[in-house]
Amino acid sequence: MIFVTHLLIGAVIDRIKGVPIGWALIGSALPDLIDKPLAMAGVFDVYHSIGHSFVSVICLGGIVVLTKYGKLIFLGWSSHIALDLFQIAINGRFTDLLFIFWPWLQSPSPLALPPGAFVFYYLGSPGFFVEIVLWVGIVTKWAQTRLLWRLPTQSFVLQ
Repeated sequence: MIFVTHLLIGAVIDRIKGVPIGWALIGSALPDLIDKPLAMAGVFDVYHSIGHSFVSVICLGGIVVLTKYGKLIFLGWSSHIALDLFQIAINGRFTDLLFIFWPWLQSPSPLALPPGAFVFYYLGSPGFFVEIVLWVGIVTKWAQTRLLWRLPTQSFVLQ
């Protein structure tokens, strides 16, 4: 999934949980904010490493659930990883699903595209169209909510 979609889902989680937008949104951004710079700096040769692995989920889960909004950060982080797994599977890159087991297992032929190049690769893929449907659904629901909130609650009948 593209980065802004992860942010959108984080914001939706915050909204559903009834908290100010921010905590799940932060959690949904963290895997990419950790892994992309590490790969671009040459620390790792793939863009899904420590921030996208079970290692981070387990460590984060053990630490953040102790804080007031830690569960929301964890939810956002987990949603990011789940969406990436879904997107990779729907695009048929099944060996790339091994990123979740980093550092123990890695894909024999990872995509390893920097973020900008990935967007152009991603356009037109099955995952891209699922992402469009997701955006349309969320924006439509948001628009309906805003529109219905502004409509009068009583109807007037001319007699």
